[in-house]
Amino acid sequence: MLDVVFEDNHLLVLNKPPLLATMGAAAGQPSLLEEAREYIRQKYNKPGKVYLGVVSRLDAHVSGLIMFARTSKCASRISEQLRKRTVVKTYRAIVPAGVLRQTGVLENWVVKDDASRRVRCVPSQNVTFPGEHGKPEQPKQARLRYSVIATDPERDVDLVEIQLETGRKHQIRVQLSYAGAPILGDVKYDSQSRFPSGIALHCFRLQLEHPTLKTPLEFRIPPPKFWKNANFDV
Repeated sequence: MLDVVFEDNHLLVLNKPPLLATMGAAAGQPSLLEEAREYIRQKYNKPGKVYLGVVSRLDAHVSGLIMFARTSKCASRISEQLRKRTVVKTYRAIVPAGVLRQTGVLENWVVKDDASRRVRCVPSQNVTFPGEHGKPEQPKQARLRYSVIATDPERDVDLVEIQLETGRKHQIRVQLSYAGAPILGDVKYDSQSRFPSGIALHCFRLQLEHPTLKTPLEFRIPPPKFWKNANFDV
């Protein structure tokens, strides 16, 4: 069932569960976009194809807050906020304890490696991998800030809060892995630890300006209940 956090004539904010693609799922597989379209179609008895603008995405394995634009004007205005980096998305992740400093900045060159379907950190902007049609993929700079906000000594894991300063594909996953702190359950990026569903990465806070009213909006949603297996006092 769709978990609606906020809804008006312009904006739809949802709490995405893990293991559900935002969009572009294989034939016959569900996606959050199609479920949201069906929700709007039924609720408002809309004929034909429902417009929802995808202004940002979450990886299929990631949970948390995600927004869709209900009009093209809204999509354009939110996209402009994203370009100006006035939209703030705050994530939480569970990683092995004791690897990261209490606070820090991770800054790397990242590049898509289409052959392995991964993103990689590389030592410089001169390291490329073949992309579509053999055209080299150029590395891009990736930067994030983090702080360790809690530790569970019994499970030997840390809870980390993260804010992106750039928006690269798989950025949090690849940068934490490269730093030696892969997200729990993220086998693609070298985690050796199991996780109940998806990976231990959740977008828990979303801040933006309403696209038409120009008022500030802030949404928070806690991680899925199974995260409580980790004993964090937060």
